[in-house]
This record gives sequence, C-alpha cells and structure tokens, in this order.
Amino acid sequence: MQGGIELTKLTVFYSRAGENYFGGECRHINVGNTEKAAKMIAEITGSDLFEIEQKNSYSSTYSVCIKQAQKDLRNNARPELVALPKNIDKYDEIYLGYPNYWRNMPMAVYTFLESFNWEGKTIHPFCTHEGSGLADTVKELKRVCKGAVIKDGLAILGSDVDNAKAVIKKWL
Repeated sequence: MQGGIELTKLTVFYSRAGENYFGGECRHINVGNTEKAAKMIAEITGSDLFEIEQKNSYSSTYSVCIKQAQKDLRNNARPELVALPKNIDKYDEIYLGYPNYWRNMPMAVYTFLESFNWEGKTIHPFCTHEGSGLADTVKELKRVCKGAVIKDGLAILGSDVDNAKAVIKKWL
C-alpha cells in the first residue's frame, strides 16, 4: 500500500515454445523458458499475467525462427501483436520478461513497449538466455520507457529455469 492505495502488479512476458537452444544443442519444449519464469514471478508476487504474442508467430523450428527473428531485428520491425492489455494505467509495477535475442529484446517486445506511456511505472526486467545475460536490454528499456524507473534485472539461464524459483524469490 502506498498512501492508502494498493499497488497493482503485472507480469508481462514474451516466450517461445517449440525447438529451443540449450547449451549447445536444440531440443523441443512445450512451454517456453521465459513463460516458466513469468509464471513463477506472477505466483510469488500475486501479479496479473499477460503474454505478448505475435500475430504471425515465428517458426517452431529453431533454425528457421532465428532467421525470422534476425530479419526483424535488422529491419527494426514492429511485429503486429494478437492483443494488448486494454489499460495498464492501474499497474504500478511491471515485471517484464523476454528471451535475449542477440543482446536485445525480441522486436515484439518493442511493439508492446511503444504502445504505452511508462511515466511513473516501475519496471523489473528479467530475461532467459544461454550465456548473454541481460546484455543491452536494460539500456534499451531506459531508452524506450521514458519516465519509468528501471530496476536491476534478473538473467536466468534457460537451461536452469525449471530450478530458478529460489533465485527468483531472492531477486524479488
């Protein structure tokens, strides 16, 4: 509570199931790594949950997906999303999750971020990765989310996400 008003939290994430890269090899997963982490965060914080979904999803085949995602990155694309939250004004704290794509966020995350005014919001970034950590993503969040307070982020190895609850609790 702040000044008698209950603060409301939202966990937003972009994730990808299908064939994924894990420490040198690809394997199929039914639930994306970032989604797993986001659900843990939502459970621990009691936050609402929203998934950023592209209208035209990337391929479930890893090698095709990375070509599609690299093309979007090169073109600075803003993929159309299936939906946006109707209103984020009621949320004071946002937990924002994404996989690290070449030291950056997936371009669909930019579509989401550029759709809202971030003035007065607090953003807690978290990412899944296989060696790059948060890389340049926090710098990008500060550039895109003018007026928001960007907190220290959490980087979770995708191959360790199933056992990350204690690390997430400590970060929170």
